[in-house]
Amino acid sequence: MDWSLLTCARKGHITYAPDEPRLKLRLHTETPIGDAWRCLRCGAYIHGEPHGAGPADRAPLVKRGKELRDAFIMRFFAVERIIRGLVVLAAAYGVWRFSSHRGSIQRIFEKEIPLLRPLAHQVGWDLDHSKIVESFRKVFDLNERTLRWLALALLAYAAIEIIEAVGLWLLQRWGEYFAVVATSFGLPIEIYELTERITAVRIGALVINVGLIVYIVATKRLFGVRGGKAAHEAHLRGASLLEVEEAAGADA
Repeated sequence: MDWSLLTCARKGHITYAPDEPRLKLRLHTETPIGDAWRCLRCGAYIHGEPHGAGPADRAPLVKRGKELRDAFIMRFFAVERIIRGLVVLAAAYGVWRFSSHRGSIQRIFEKEIPLLRPLAHQVGWDLDHSKIVESFRKVFDLNERTLRWLALALLAYAAIEIIEAVGLWLLQRWGEYFAVVATSFGLPIEIYELTERITAVRIGALVINVGLIVYIVATKRLFGVRGGKAAHEAHLRGASLLEVEEAAGADA
């Protein structure tokens, strides 16, 4: 897949006329219908006036190829994080509401249990010793203060997920650091949950989170990996169309 062409088709082309004559010649051509300039993202010649002009070092740093693919992956993780954050936020609201109406909910629950016994007996379900019923009763035993602290903890977790999602979606370096640190703190809990019970959802969540950490640290060169921030920015500049064409002109 050509990520550069795909992005230009969606967002439009970006052209620039550098002041340097040799570089300008490599980005400009004359056609029977007028001047055309190479798009800094996809490299196609686009008719019309350039979107900007000036020294080459002041040209916009446009993501191309692999960097656009990386941006898509970052935003995929951002969507996963925002969905998770909204689910946890809904859970926090549910726990908070439950803490205020626990008594009435418990009375309804205990009232309905006897009505369900005949149906449960027909399907061979021992309702009185069911783990689901026992779990509900344990929750009812929690006091209101504990439930509200639980709701606040869930709210804080949801906020972390949403902040992480925003940082990743905006492709900000602080968001990448935040995502790695926040996700790393959650790994011991996910591993502990797997020791208690192995499920496809828990395995999937662990794989996604480990993959996110490894991918971001390696590709974005966080914490000094592969040369750190300076090497990452140099890589971005080296992959720009202006730098590529300037190097090609120097070798010619």
